Parts: sequence; structure tokens; C-alpha cells
Amino acid sequence: MGAISEGRKFIKIAELKDMGYSYYKIGKLEENGTIKRINRSTYENLSYKGEENDFFSAEAYVPDGVICLMSAARYYGLTDFLPDAVDVAIARKKKVSTLPDWPEIRIYYFDPGRMALGVQEIRDGENSFNIFDIEKTVVDIIYYRNKVGIEETSEILKKYLERKDRQIDRLYGYAKKLRCEKIIRTYLEVLI
Repeated sequence: MGAISEGRKFIKIAELKDMGYSYYKIGKLEENGTIKRINRSTYENLSYKGEENDFFSAEAYVPDGVICLMSAARYYGLTDFLPDAVDVAIARKKKVSTLPDWPEIRIYYFDPGRMALGVQEIRDGENSFNIFDIEKTVVDIIYYRNKVGIEETSEILKKYLERKDRQIDRLYGYAKKLRCEKIIRTYLEVLI
């Protein structure tokens, strides 16, 4: 039976079982304050020694979620705006049973086509989270510009266009697949 690493913030019951812990032993770990149940499938490791990251919490509380919109824009340095919640996209038919008091998690329900595009996994030590890539983030922000805010949307697009690593072809590709090509084109024509 392996010890729970201090570099791991959250751990799933299935992983504990794979490490040789029975439900009885998992209950004992919880009783002695080593772990704390956060939902039906996941525990928080109370002896975690790594950096705190709100995205790890989002991944634990919203298992099939993907960091999106303003939180993703902040991650990529496209905005100076500090979101008051972590924006997480999940598929329309999914349900979230519990959310933490902190960090606040704001759920967006995306259709399957939008959910499937541009997802990448970011690994940080023994922890990870899913986030939409930068082009998909920009397309989503323009698509949801009325929720995000028009000023924030144009700031994000301007900062994206200043980047050396931008991929306009990929941006258009996502826009075409998500049927928002005209809006993207209009924004780009105004800014370029």
C-alpha cells in the first residue's frame, strides 16, 4: 500500500483503491485527518505541500470540466482582469453535485461540439487540469462577448493579435466549426 504523495492536492477513490487502500482504510485516513471527502469520487489531501492553484480545485469539483473564458484568458496573459470565480465549461447534460465555498466556480454549459474542440491538459507536478487552448479561448470569448463584456472582449483580442505565437488559421478553423466566422471576421477587420 503506497503513501499518498504530499505533491498531490486531490485524489480519486479509484486511485486510492489502486494503491491498495480498502474502503475501511480510506475511512481511517479520513478519520485521522489525512484526507477529506469533497464529493462522491474525490478526496482532498490535507498533507498537500505544493502550490495552491484554483484550477486544481475546479478539476476536482467538476471532473469533466474545462477551464474556459476569462479564467483561461487570464491563464494565457490575455487580460489583466482578475476573475472573481473560476470559469469552467461542462457538457450540457452533465451535473455537478457539490461546489466549494472557495474558490468560487462559475459553470458554463457548452454543447458537445464546443466542448470537444481545443481541450488540452496542463500538468503541474502530480496535478493537472484541462483548459481550452488559446485560440479556442479567444473564439469562445468573442462568441460569449455579451456575457464577458465588449471592452474585455476587444482587450483580449488585441492582446492575442500582439502575440508572436498566434495562429490565425486555427482561430478561423474553430470559428468555422462553431459557426461564428462572421463575428470573428468583423472583430478582426476592426482591429487589424
